Amino acid sequence: MLRSLISVSSFTLISRLTGFLRDILMAAVMGAGPLSDAFQVAWRLPNNFRAIFAEGAFNAAFIPLYSGVKQREGRAAALKFAGDIMSWQVVIQLTLLVAAFIAMPWVVTVLAPGFVARPEQMALATDFMRITFAYLACVALVSQFGAMLNAEARFTAAASSPILLNLTMATMLALAWEFPTAGHAASYGVLVGGLMELTLLFVASRRAGMKLSLATPKRTSEVVRFARIFGPAVVGSASVQLGLFADTIIASFLKPGGLTSLYYADRINQLPIGVVGVALGTVLLPEMSRRLAASEPLAAATAQNRAVELGLFLTLPCAALFLAVPEPIMHGLFARGAFNIAAADAAAAVLAAYALGLPAFILVRTFTPLFYARGDTATPVRATMISVVVNVAVKVTLVLGFGFGAVGLALGTVTAAWVNLACLALFARRQDILHIGERLTQAAPRIVAAALALGVAIYIADATLADVVRLLPRFQKEAHLLLIGALAAAVYGGAALMLGLRGVLSTKD
Repeated sequence: MLRSLISVSSFTLISRLTGFLRDILMAAVMGAGPLSDAFQVAWRLPNNFRAIFAEGAFNAAFIPLYSGVKQREGRAAALKFAGDIMSWQVVIQLTLLVAAFIAMPWVVTVLAPGFVARPEQMALATDFMRITFAYLACVALVSQFGAMLNAEARFTAAASSPILLNLTMATMLALAWEFPTAGHAASYGVLVGGLMELTLLFVASRRAGMKLSLATPKRTSEVVRFARIFGPAVVGSASVQLGLFADTIIASFLKPGGLTSLYYADRINQLPIGVVGVALGTVLLPEMSRRLAASEPLAAATAQNRAVELGLFLTLPCAALFLAVPEPIMHGLFARGAFNIAAADAAAAVLAAYALGLPAFILVRTFTPLFYARGDTATPVRATMISVVVNVAVKVTLVLGFGFGAVGLALGTVTAAWVNLACLALFARRQDILHIGERLTQAAPRIVAAALALGVAIYIADATLADVVRLLPRFQKEAHLLLIGALAAAVYGGAALMLGLRGVLSTKD
């Protein structure tokens, strides 16, 4: 599993780094204000719909079925099933795209009601959203081709495709003067990037011998079975996205810059989630699906335990850093150009709040495959819907009731993540599909201790490191961040060795 994880994580890391390049340009060009907030709304909507229909729900329904058909009837039958699904995908996504394009002003009004009182910002958000929403049609097919490749244990193309999106958006932002606004440049970057992602995944699938062709959608038995599994998965994914929609709706009433602070803090928080959490889920689901299809439940349980162990080991140090020194992180990455120190400090407070939920964000990715690999998409929906109710209630209370602003939105998301994880663990225990091994019970407390050592050491050393970099004539913020990273790696690595955690990164699973 570690080898596959390294393959996916490596490209995901490159994707996140190019994403930071894009975000640094975006922050410098757009800053934190009405224009940036309008683009964040436009960028969030297609991402939300992508997560509902294209990624989480689709993969949860498609990969176990594809693996099962291939195991029983061979690859040709599995590819026929994939072709039938693709035909339905195209029809549904194009219908959704046309409807959304026509109804976009009303969509913006519902999604960001706070913009109604600001007509110029409302007009910008509508223009941006009409451009970015077309990205959804591309990414729906990207997700299918990626799921097919992942089911065949070919992870590279799908993991690397977001790099194209990030580079395209960065290029458009660098040429922002050629567009009416920087928001238009970023929006067109989203659309062109989606087309480039689709081209990459289409070519990779063809080279892997997966040749699909569009046809009139057919209602086969496997398509019906897919729909029955996909339906609950969509409800579950939609429930998660309702929490994000609530973020956008509530944040639209905050002072200008609130949505932007939330975005940049989430970008840092998403680095370990993408590099570790998403990669673990990507590798774990097909691995467990294959093991269960071959009637090897013990091997499937071992894979899940190993994923939890790796997730904790790679994530807890990030959580410790985000809690100990959020300001130097945001200053070093984004405080330049139109994105000033005050904006970076606001985003740092949100990052510290997100850090409280980082372990839960990662572990949810390793618990949902327990159900999805067994064709059970309904049980995670129950957990998700409970967490969404908690999510919205906490956000409304903290933001609208107590004035916590963007930090309150982050804390609502964090609370919901822990509730979701607790529900998944409880339901898995009741179904007797969660089996925690001795190796994990021994490693987990040691990993927590190593992460605590890192957090305490960095918190104590931060002031000294800040004094050291003040001697430099330039790039003080960047040097400060680099010193923090180097010291954190040394402390965590040393603590891990002292606590006997060398075997966590062994390739022998």
